[in-house]
Amino acid sequence: MSNISGTSPQPSPTSGEGVKNVLIYAEVTPDNYVHTVTFELANKALELAGKFDNAQISALLICKNGLAEKYKEAFINSGFDKVYVAENDRFTHYSTELFAKTAIDILNEVKPDIFLIGATIQGRDLAPRISTSLHTGLTADCTRLDINEKGQLAATRPTFGGQLMATILCKKLPQMATVRPKVFKPLPQNVVKNTEFIYFEPKINDIRRKVEFVEFEKYIQSSINELDSAEIIVAGGKGMKNEAGFLLLKKLASVLKGTVGASRGAVEIGLAPQDIQIGQTGKTVSPKLYIACGISGAIQHLVGIEGANRIIAVNTDPNAPIFDNCDCGIVGDAFEVIPKLTEKFK
Repeated sequence: MSNISGTSPQPSPTSGEGVKNVLIYAEVTPDNYVHTVTFELANKALELAGKFDNAQISALLICKNGLAEKYKEAFINSGFDKVYVAENDRFTHYSTELFAKTAIDILNEVKPDIFLIGATIQGRDLAPRISTSLHTGLTADCTRLDINEKGQLAATRPTFGGQLMATILCKKLPQMATVRPKVFKPLPQNVVKNTEFIYFEPKINDIRRKVEFVEFEKYIQSSINELDSAEIIVAGGKGMKNEAGFLLLKKLASVLKGTVGASRGAVEIGLAPQDIQIGQTGKTVSPKLYIACGISGAIQHLVGIEGANRIIAVNTDPNAPIFDNCDCGIVGDAFEVIPKLTEKFK
């Protein structure tokens, strides 16, 4: 893979001998935006860099011709030292074969110490292809990242059905991990750097797609989009018992101008659709206020709400784990408490 002259005069593609490099996959969405998880990971990488020999923060961008120019300002303002770019019109739509081949070629030249990917649908498809080809490990769906005393990436994720939190180390480079969107927060303010953009010519002319793109139809479901950006979420678990229970949640959410979510337990017994499930096997959310009603607080659910600024819990069981992870706890029957809260907040 050859280097093309870009905005910089033929820079070296590698981070430099002795310089640590944290590389982040900059996913392009079907709407031609850089996925927000890219900038969430950038913020975390800047934090890790202080423990990792002041490592460089770089991005890997694979996109159709011309898009890199559109994104430059976003990368410059987000703390990236370098952005490795591969542009080709065959990248207009995501393809496992084309994207994996290009990413692997660039990784073999750049040789990053750490490679982070968002655990999106695309990221979950791409990451294992890359790790297998590079014969390195991959820790999937992480909820925490750190650098240990030996300078290794310590990636933490739920395991044993969510009963334990396991911290996993990778023996080979690059140390790879995928992280779900909303686990980390984006930068609170711009971190402007003199970002270097390095262009590569992808070698994909001889690769045939095994799956051809036919059509993209955007599916819009209001509750899903609301959960992604909601500042207030009122969520229910099995303790809400029936449809009437979730109706109470909707009334409270409406008064607070929030939206409704659900635990896996509530979804499994048919109280709520899977689209609004929050937790390890659902969505990760980061509202300013999260009100958990009739939710016990299993690890599987807690990993989905770690980004919440404040958590209020309502449960009849004073020993429920949710009370160990909330800012305010109300021991009581949600069917009695929620109507009173709704009336009060009116």
